[in-house]
Amino acid sequence: MLNRLSVSVAFVERNFALIRRYLGWEIVFISYSVANALAIGFIGVRFGSETVLYLIIGAMVWGFLSLLFHEVSESVAWERWEGTIEYTFMAPVPRIVHLLGTASFAVIYGVLRSLLLLGVLALTFGLIIPVRSLLIVALILFSSGLSFIGMGLIAAVLPLLSPEKGAPATHIFEALLLLISGVYYETDVLPPILRFLSQFSPATYTIRALRAVILSGAGISDLYPTILLLLIVGLIMIPIGNFIFMLAENHARRSGKLKRGG
Repeated sequence: MLNRLSVSVAFVERNFALIRRYLGWEIVFISYSVANALAIGFIGVRFGSETVLYLIIGAMVWGFLSLLFHEVSESVAWERWEGTIEYTFMAPVPRIVHLLGTASFAVIYGVLRSLLLLGVLALTFGLIIPVRSLLIVALILFSSGLSFIGMGLIAAVLPLLSPEKGAPATHIFEALLLLISGVYYETDVLPPILRFLSQFSPATYTIRALRAVILSGAGISDLYPTILLLLIVGLIMIPIGNFIFMLAENHARRSGKLKRGG
């Protein structure tokens, strides 16, 4: 057990090393996230600080979830691009250990980047967010991250099955979540079918919880049911995602798609 944990930690360290290696690109991605969130926040300036907060919470959460989703779902594409896919997938390491290491990095890095983004937005718009609220925000993001790890594992199947077009196809999942989860609007404005689907998106509950914390000052006791729900969904989705990924990996091995050139 300790050996597997140390291997997962090694994958976390490896991904942080890749961040340092491609630091220039990472600065570009962070700058884009900040600029995008600022542009969305400025839409609400004429309507008051509460509207600004409402919008930038959506932008922050979406930045976190898309980062986490990309890191997990595109892990196969990254391995292929780095030229290490054969070494990683042929190593005597259980696939769940490898994937959980990658996912743990995504959650840790995503929370840190989201708090940085929230701080920049708060300074830009002159907003005051208590430290207590920031700690609750981090807890909610960690909890929601588990459920998106499972969804990311399912999406990671696409680059395995289609080396050429699988990675771009993962954006279909992301677009659907953006549409139904009430990122920039309440879900009650959606058509009935989309409103029904929004009940099954973890992002819906994450965004509602964060808005309750920052806009209404809700505490952990108020959000306990939501946090528990997110954790339960995560514990269900991760094994399902891992099972589906393993089926796809076995198919990729048999069909010869598990290689650098696809």
